[in-house]
Amino acid sequence: MAGDAQVTNSKGQLWTGRVLSTLAVVFLLFDASGKFIMPAPVVQASVRLGFPVSLSPTLGVLLTLSSILYAIPRTSVLGAVLLTGYLGGAAAIQLRAGSPLFETVFPVMFGIMVWAGILLRDSNLRHVFPLRRTARSGGVA
Repeated sequence: MAGDAQVTNSKGQLWTGRVLSTLAVVFLLFDASGKFIMPAPVVQASVRLGFPVSLSPTLGVLLTLSSILYAIPRTSVLGAVLLTGYLGGAAAIQLRAGSPLFETVFPVMFGIMVWAGILLRDSNLRHVFPLRRTARSGGVA
């Protein structure tokens, strides 16, 4: 199996996926820590979004667990699915609050980064979610 992974997964793809995934996990865990520590900007953002500050630690737990699942290779797909739900909720809350475009779209862009990281790391997953069909694979372009 390791030989198959090398044939279908270039070192560049693998390392790009690892870097994207690592950046995502570091940022998400940093964000989760803010939910526990609750510095003034986090509290202000919660109030502005109409989100109860008392739920911040619960969000921190959900984000921490989802990020850890994403970081572990055996559970990375489950973590990516959970993070997709979390980030989708974040985008919906920003949209409902009338936030600026960047703040609304940022969670979506981050979700794309999460999935790009895992798709580049896992060639088997690319067979489940093919991004394109090439003429070399014998398929119709």
